[in-house]
Amino acid sequence: MACWLVKSEPETYAWADLAREGRTVWDGVRNNAAALHLKAMTVGDEVLFYHSGADKAVVAVAKVAREAFPDASDPAGRFVAVELEPVRALARPVTLAAMKAEPTLAAMAMIRQSRLSVSPVTATEWAAILNLAGEA
Repeated sequence: MACWLVKSEPETYAWADLAREGRTVWDGVRNNAAALHLKAMTVGDEVLFYHSGADKAVVAVAKVAREAFPDASDPAGRFVAVELEPVRALARPVTLAAMKAEPTLAAMAMIRQSRLSVSPVTATEWAAILNLAGEA
């Protein structure tokens, strides 16, 4: 099972929205590298939910509920979407500053390529983030 991180501006779609709705289509991704990550997701993969914008923090864990399918918001038909379901909010948010200060996260894709809205997370990185959230 792989692990991922997805970013969303909370003003557009926040963790609270996913928690309330119980499931969402994760669409609108137009970066080719991020789209490849969506295509690689499988049902059951765990996903860190990151609030970008002013918050800049990992706030929750979700999971992939449906694998890649054509993104209905893409009229050209080039990109895909997945469906996500909520798992839980983190005990405490993990800020970008805390992530950058953690040596084991220095090579994390989200930190190296900060503009990617979808990126892979290694098992070591996952454990470090959960530790920073007070869950390890």
